[in-house]
This record gives sequence, C-alpha cells and structure tokens, in this order.
Amino acid sequence: MLYTIVGLGNKGDEYVTTRHNIGRMLVEQFRKAHNFPEWQSDSKNEKKKKYIFSKGKLGKHEILLILPELFMNKSGVSVATCVTSKKKAEQLVVVYDDVDLGFNDYKISFGRGSGGHRGVESIIKSLKTKDFIRLRIGISPTTPSGKVKKLKGEDKILSFLMGNLNKKEIEILPKISRMANEIIETVVTEGRARAMNIHN
Repeated sequence: MLYTIVGLGNKGDEYVTTRHNIGRMLVEQFRKAHNFPEWQSDSKNEKKKKYIFSKGKLGKHEILLILPELFMNKSGVSVATCVTSKKKAEQLVVVYDDVDLGFNDYKISFGRGSGGHRGVESIIKSLKTKDFIRLRIGISPTTPSGKVKKLKGEDKILSFLMGNLNKKEIEILPKISRMANEIIETVVTEGRARAMNIHN
C-alpha cells in the first residue's frame, strides 16, 4: 500500500523557520530520520514545479513524501497531482500547524473540516473529499497550567504564523519531530484507527 505524507508550508528561504512551516519542517525531519533519498523535483522546468518529493519504504508499505512548492493556499494543486482518487486520499497524511493547540501538543484526525487552515482548505477543494488523515501540530503559546493563549485579530494571527520559531520552540522541536515520526510510523504500519487510539 502507498501512503502519501505531505508537509504543509511556504516555499522560500524566508519562510523556512516560520511557525506556519512546521508541517514542512517535520516531514523533512521524517525523511532524514528514515534515510529517504534527497528531494527531487516533479518538473525540470522550475516555473512549472508543483512539489518536491522523496520515496522510500516503511515495513512493507511504500511512502511518498511531498513538500508543495506552491504557496500554502495552493497546496491542493500540488497534492492532487499525486493523490488522484478518493480511495488514495484515505492513505494521505497531511502534517500542518494548528493555532488552536499549544506548542508541543498535537491531534490526529480524519474526515474533518479545515478549521480555517487555508492549506487544508485547498486540499479539500482540490481532492473533493475531507476523508484524509491530518496530523495537526500545535504552535500557540500556553499558560503555565497548559491553557492555550488565544490570539485575537487576523493581523496578529498572521504575524504570529509568519514569525520565526523562538529559541525555546527550537529547543523543543526535536521532541516534536520524534513524536511526529512515531505517529506517522503507527499510521503506516498499524492503521489510522490504531494511531488515533494510541496517540490521541
């Protein structure tokens, strides 16, 4: 069985360490942790490039890693190039940032709405289905008791999303990466229901 793992983010050096790119960061770390090949382009023409990819195996399953090379709100165009049916979408795992969860928190879900995330909205629209697996990675600050500090106002939220990870967040990132790897491994080797039961 083929699983497609997508890390959402924006292409370009200026976005590499922004919070909105955490999905992209984690899929890159997954590639390195499993010694998958270096990224390849889907097109020799730089202007026509929709994504970069790496292929490997996890157990008996084929894995296709994808990083969209279009901006976040066009992510679905990249994903739809590889995920060409609703059946294939059920083996799609999308890793992305979530401002409704605290940093170092996460949630696995399936068949849900976009929660206002434009990258996920784009994928739903392009694939014409909500039935794919999401690994939502929390990026918001929390109180000492662990309660999420809600950001108010579109400008503040956008500024926060496009801001670079701070020193403390960078220090925690390897732990988040290990957790994300473990979740993806469970999804692939034991199925999404088992992964949701264990990790949620």
